[in-house]
Formats: sequence, C-alpha cells, structure tokens
Amino acid sequence: MHRNDPCWCGSGKKYKKCHEAFDQRIDELKFDVFKGQVRPPKKIINNAADVEAIRKAGVINDAALDLAVSMAKPGVSTGEIDKAVHDFIVSKGGYPSCLNYEGFPKSICISVNDVVCHGIPSKKTILSEGDIANIDITTTLDGYYADASRMVMIGKVSPEAEKLVRVTKECMELGIEAARPWHWLGDVGAACGAHAHENGYSVVTDLGGHGVGKDFHQEPFVPHVGKTNTGMLLVPGMIFTVEPMINAGRYNVTVDEADGWTVRTKDHSLSAQWEKTILITETGTEVLSS
Repeated sequence: MHRNDPCWCGSGKKYKKCHEAFDQRIDELKFDVFKGQVRPPKKIINNAADVEAIRKAGVINDAALDLAVSMAKPGVSTGEIDKAVHDFIVSKGGYPSCLNYEGFPKSICISVNDVVCHGIPSKKTILSEGDIANIDITTTLDGYYADASRMVMIGKVSPEAEKLVRVTKECMELGIEAARPWHWLGDVGAACGAHAHENGYSVVTDLGGHGVGKDFHQEPFVPHVGKTNTGMLLVPGMIFTVEPMINAGRYNVTVDEADGWTVRTKDHSLSAQWEKTILITETGTEVLSS
C-alpha cells in the first residue's frame, strides 16, 4: 500500500496519516509460534466511525439490560422480560439480535441456576425466590452489534449463590483489566481463570467470548482460561466480549437435545456469567456495552 492511498481501515484518511505507523509496529514484532502468538486480521480492526456506531448500539443495549434487570423479580416469567425487552429495542430503532439467529426463537437469553447460557425465555419459566439468572442481550443498530449480560439475584439467595455471582463478576473485571494494547489475548483468560480457580470454581471452556461489532460473532474467540503472552496480539481498534462462565461444580456442560440451545452444567451445579463488550484503545480499554 502506498502512503498516499486511502487507509485499509476505511476511515477515508491517507494511509500515512492513519495506520502506517500501526502496521510498522506490528511488522517489528517477533511472533512466537510456539506460544501461538498471532497477528490480528485487519478485517477486525475498527475505525473511529465503526466504534461510534457500536457505541450507539451499546447505549440501547445497556438501557435494555436496565429494563430487564428491573423486571427480574419473584413471580415474573422470563417470557414477560423477553417481550418487554424486544418491544423496547424495536422502539429505539434497533433489533434484538438473538431473534432468529441460527434459529434461536426468542429476542434475548435468560439462563437460570444451572443453565450456563442460551436459556430460552418462556411464559412457563417463572423466577422464584433464591434463583440466580443471567440476562444476555445483543442489540443491532444500523448494522452494528453490541453485546452484554448481567447476573440477577432473585430475592434472597444462598451465600453460596451470592459468592458465585460476585466472584464471576470479579473474573470478568480482572479479564478486562488484563486486556491491554500491544499485549496478548491469553492474558485475559489467564486472569479470569486464575481468580475462578483460587475461589474453588471451574471455568467453562467449550464456550467463550468473541469479537463483535460489524458482525454478531467474529474473531477472536476469547477463552477464559489461558496463559499469559499467548494468543492473538491485542491492538487498538479491536472490539470483543469478555464473558466468563463460571461453575460452582465441574466445567463440563451439556446442550439440551430437545431445543438444541440450552446449555447446562453437566453436574447440575450453579453457573454464573457476566459480559461486557470492550474496545482496545491506545492506552487501555473502553467499555462499549455493559
């Protein structure tokens, strides 16, 4: 690419004024193939306009999560929450991304107690005192996606459930703290996994975070266990989710054969998950949806 050509990122700026120094810095790095260190593909690097569009989707997504969390009380069905969130996102000009995604039948995911993720809302699933639940929402706005989830504790929960919810949030926060520009994706998983294991919990390995923004799911896959200084190089402009799924028992999971979606702990132990969409910046990270 010539220095005066339009930059490959689509910003409209000349290459020399945009990503030339960025590319030179990557080219100067020595990637250790034995550690699985890999370059980030250019297609997942977002320009300023992309980031702003994802940020706007995140505003709606966060407000939808606020609504869902406020509704999560004993006696309320997960189906009621799903409908309210659907109507809210549509009223703001967005689209609930889960609806019809690879055949998923509802607008959001609500995963209760031993359901790890992809719980299908239903009028028959009534939240009860002592339950814990993950509410996972993704919003599409003008072709861009923002994705986040939160845990809710229904009424008074057991000390064991409260600790799992709290520690899982800490795992996510530590993972985000470890996501630094010009460091490695393995640092994120190492931070999440270490904190979970220190507290006697296991980490789901069959599922993980993912790149998000221009597509619902894109590179990189974000594991929540790992080794530091391994994996994909983290660079400014990358956007992905950090969403550790932490089990009170073993890490093994099963997928419901009847609906093909609901993921449960194999030993029926409690599971918790928190998720945020983050942007790698020049100096650290910015949360785009939480």
